[in-house]
Amino acid sequence: MSVTNRGGFNEFTLNALRIAAGVLFMQHGAQKLFGWLDGNQVELMTQRGLAGVLEFFGGMLIVMGLLTRPTAFLLSGQMAIAYFQVHFPRGFWPILNGGELSAFYSFTWLFFFANGPGSFSLDGWLRARRESRPVETSTAA
Repeated sequence: MSVTNRGGFNEFTLNALRIAAGVLFMQHGAQKLFGWLDGNQVELMTQRGLAGVLEFFGGMLIVMGLLTRPTAFLLSGQMAIAYFQVHFPRGFWPILNGGELSAFYSFTWLFFFANGPGSFSLDGWLRARRESRPVETSTAA
């Protein structure tokens, strides 16, 4: 789906999903980084600490819709690694191995990598601003 053929309810739901998923993802990072929301603070220079940084700050970028595609690509990979490293050894099916959230987030971020953030985002605002600016040509002698 290209950006030009989105409109109305499709555009609204794309932006709502991006914001909601980003806020929910940030909560996982807040648990790891700060011990908030009944979480256990982890050491920053560990794999779980890196996961906390990616979840909190990556989620924040997703909510704002800033650098959405590269951030979503990185987060999708992070969640795929989490799934195969932590959950898959316990069994194939995500519902049985506790990996539903990792799998769901991996595919959610892959969706945003492929589709972009929507128009209600900083990326959308920057794109609209760039497209409305006239192209300057150099007339150097």
